[in-house]
Amino acid sequence: MANILILALLFLIICLLLTAFKRAKGRQLRPTPSPPGFPIIGNLHQLGELPHQSLWKLSKKYGPVMLLNLGKVPTVILSSSETAKQALRDHDLNCCSRPSLAGGRELSYNNRDISFSPYNDYWKELRKLCTQELFSAKNIHSTQPIKDEEVKKLIDSIAESASLKTPINLNKKFLALTVSIVCRTAFGVSFEGTVLSSDRFNKIVREAVDMLGSFSATDFIPYIGWIIDRFTGLQGRREKSVRDLDAFYEQVIDLHKEEKEVGSEDFVDLLLRLEKEETVVGNNKFTRNNIKAILMDILLAGIETSAETMTWAMAELAKNPRVLMKVQSEIRNIFGNRELISFEDIEQLHYLKMVIKETWRLHPPAPLLLPREVMSEFEINGCTMQPKTQIHVNVWAIGRDPNTWKDPEEFLPERFIDSNIDTKGQNFELLPFGGGRRMCPAMYMGTTMVEFGLANLLYHFDWKLPEGMKVEDIDMDEAPGLTVNKKNDLVLVPEKYLDN
Repeated sequence: MANILILALLFLIICLLLTAFKRAKGRQLRPTPSPPGFPIIGNLHQLGELPHQSLWKLSKKYGPVMLLNLGKVPTVILSSSETAKQALRDHDLNCCSRPSLAGGRELSYNNRDISFSPYNDYWKELRKLCTQELFSAKNIHSTQPIKDEEVKKLIDSIAESASLKTPINLNKKFLALTVSIVCRTAFGVSFEGTVLSSDRFNKIVREAVDMLGSFSATDFIPYIGWIIDRFTGLQGRREKSVRDLDAFYEQVIDLHKEEKEVGSEDFVDLLLRLEKEETVVGNNKFTRNNIKAILMDILLAGIETSAETMTWAMAELAKNPRVLMKVQSEIRNIFGNRELISFEDIEQLHYLKMVIKETWRLHPPAPLLLPREVMSEFEINGCTMQPKTQIHVNVWAIGRDPNTWKDPEEFLPERFIDSNIDTKGQNFELLPFGGGRRMCPAMYMGTTMVEFGLANLLYHFDWKLPEGMKVEDIDMDEAPGLTVNKKNDLVLVPEKYLDN
């Protein structure tokens, strides 16, 4: 009897080992396509100055699921709407954490913000707090008078240039607009007339975004990566960026030192009250560094991305006069003689909304979504995603996929006529704000700011190229970074419409 039990047990063990061997062998027969790399650096040399473009070119050879070894870090690049859907919807919970990267870690006070925090109770509670208290539709509507004031100031400023037929730098105008709106609506303070309303503050913001998007050897090359970052000067730049931003946060907090009643608080007042009451968020007390990390998210995400979208939209319109004339005709035919297009009016501007969608298709604010980190094993297109693997969704490549978009390089807003595709994260062909649990919570705030700003500038002014410049001379080159700016500033000549 004992011998029979031993034989049965041995048979069971052999069967289990054979099954495990077959599974392992099956996985080995379906490796994730991967370009060859070098020892130590792996595929780092293939990223280039604009990684989203380099990865797009590689995906044409290796497919929509591609494995790169970036130094020590296994990294999967997804370059189609179908593979993005599998990661962001079907397996969202398996890969919704974040890797700890040097730039994000240092600028967010050890990943205490929404964008760079790993997936845990702290992140869940923080996202809920920001969604309810700052990014809700109710709050965004309540701050509309501030946006009205700032857009009116912008119109008056451009009108002065129009009367002199002076070219204006739209990159700077849009950045100044978003700085003013975000600082007043989110931080409750105005920096008009101070050093922070100057180009210096804009440079601080741009430098911080560059630091978040810069390649850091520390993240990919063990033992010597930090030496490389010191030698190249990246670590020094990063430390200076942290100091500059920290000084700004302290100024914002100083302006909120006077206590207010619970009903008349702005968002920063609320955060300061949580700190004072030693509120527990996740498993830790809410501190001054938590406040600063949240302010970083609002500052960098809210300011840069909206300004960039408006700049790219105007560049595409200047390059496509037919579309410019059509969108201006829509606005002017509906509203006639107006001092300001109101927030409520925007819902009638269907073609303008198509123009903005088409801008996001070709120029998504973040061409590569912030990396996700796999927490538990799953498969995409039959390829196994192992824990600790980083996943990047190449939104820039998805927007140019000929299997999804006809004539993908052409700026054609009409492609969205009778289309149900929106930007809310459920249509994976168009992901300007990401998707799944890590989708940008400020989507509504950013969308309304872009729509409102563009509607008014397109209504009040005709836009001409500087003397001697042709449509073909407008370049669409990109600058490197976490978000993608237009490399060369967009300079156009405004003419007042109502004067004409």
